[in-house]
Amino acid sequence: MKNNELGLIGLAVMGQNLVMNLADHGYKTAVFNRTAEKTEVFIEESKTACSKPENLEPQFDIKSFVESIERPRRILLMVQAGAGVDAVIESLLPHLEKGDLIADLGNSFFRDSVRREKALADKGILYAGIGVSGGEEGARRGPSIMPGGSNAAQKMLEDIFRSISAEVTEADGTSIRCSKWLGRGGSGHFVKMVHNGIEYGDMEIISEAYQLMTSQKLGTDFKLTNDQAAAAFEDWNKTELAGFLNEITADILKYKNPDGSALIDSILDAAGQKGTGKWTVEESFNLVRPVTVISQAVYARGLSSMKEQRMQAAAKLSNSSIGDTAAASALSSSSKEILTDLADAMLASRIISYTQGFSLIMAASKDYNWDLQAADLAEIWQGGCIIRSSLLTPIKMAFQKSGTLESLLFDDYFANRITELAPGWRRSAARAVLWGIPVPGITAALSFYDGFRSERLPANMIQAQRDYFGGHMYERTDKARGEWFHTDWTGHGGKAASTAYNA
Repeated sequence: MKNNELGLIGLAVMGQNLVMNLADHGYKTAVFNRTAEKTEVFIEESKTACSKPENLEPQFDIKSFVESIERPRRILLMVQAGAGVDAVIESLLPHLEKGDLIADLGNSFFRDSVRREKALADKGILYAGIGVSGGEEGARRGPSIMPGGSNAAQKMLEDIFRSISAEVTEADGTSIRCSKWLGRGGSGHFVKMVHNGIEYGDMEIISEAYQLMTSQKLGTDFKLTNDQAAAAFEDWNKTELAGFLNEITADILKYKNPDGSALIDSILDAAGQKGTGKWTVEESFNLVRPVTVISQAVYARGLSSMKEQRMQAAAKLSNSSIGDTAAASALSSSSKEILTDLADAMLASRIISYTQGFSLIMAASKDYNWDLQAADLAEIWQGGCIIRSSLLTPIKMAFQKSGTLESLLFDDYFANRITELAPGWRRSAARAVLWGIPVPGITAALSFYDGFRSERLPANMIQAQRDYFGGHMYERTDKARGEWFHTDWTGHGGKAASTAYNA
């Protein structure tokens, strides 16, 4: 009997929490997992964990699962990205009919989503790629949802996702839902990918601040305990730096082992990653849009995983790693000033990271004809997701004021704010370099900022070098853009003879 409105496949933690969210909101949903035991355990546990467990119906084979869902069928996948998604789709196809829909809510690569949508469309099956952020708690109580797909898919799914997404009350009392249909093709998964890239950047910047606060370096008496650093993060969470990642950082720093020592000090400094940050960097190369904060965050995780080599290097290179701490100390005389500068550096670096992330998304929107609206993204990221923060409110306002804003740094608020933050940002970066403490996220953000605001960069030398060894030609400052020249750099005793070429 077809009495379920939806079906969900994949009962790992995220799948369990999301489907209980659906059930709580009144959606009768069939659930299926590759292992029947997991389905049985989940159904039993949902009797106490879910407010409306009667809306969950277990199924134990794909055919029965599909047949239990009313037509046109809406089937949600919460399975591991990659080959697993393709395998589940293949298992579903013999039982589906034209007009049925498959929605992938995992962290799939957006190009895979484009491929799957096309392949399924040829069979008369709809496909949608849906980004979901918020972790376990977000999935259960209200995530940020980034759906993408065709108009037909939108009609079948949009109301469902809005009803289960996070709800945020804005300053004027307006209530918003953190889900909005974004665009066609792989847009939902692309936006989620860049969201995760920004998340990488935020986590790296916060981690660098933590290290600067708690590392003892010769020549300076500035060093905070974990509890003092937690208090700093709690203070910052009452400012423009407020956000979920700042909040949990304070909790992490305060958490104790049974013996009273800090748990953070017992955690190995080798970070993992699942690929979305790397994909973001790869796509930035394809679209020629620098995301230097995100790329350095990805590389920093890679460097952290080289633990054994770092231990060897620490012993062998110890004499060169101390840095000029006397010069660092001379930059400031008080802990309060150092912390104030560090807060400025964190906020400025995060502004740059968001600037780069939104630039990448809008470049993709143009190239792939998605018609994404930057203000919509800032709005749906205000609640439920991992990067939710107070910074998203002025970002939304900036893009609402100008839908064609090419860079956040062109908005008056952000241009003025980052100018105010720059002195403390520079002092923090200088202290880190002089202390010998790596801060790739903060320094990458600062270098981008200085490059972005430079009317002239040394790329003229690069173009000359390219022309010298490869005949790649160059443009001239005294000629129109698009007019190209080549020089025989060695053929005239150093007096270059240049030849013009039409564009």
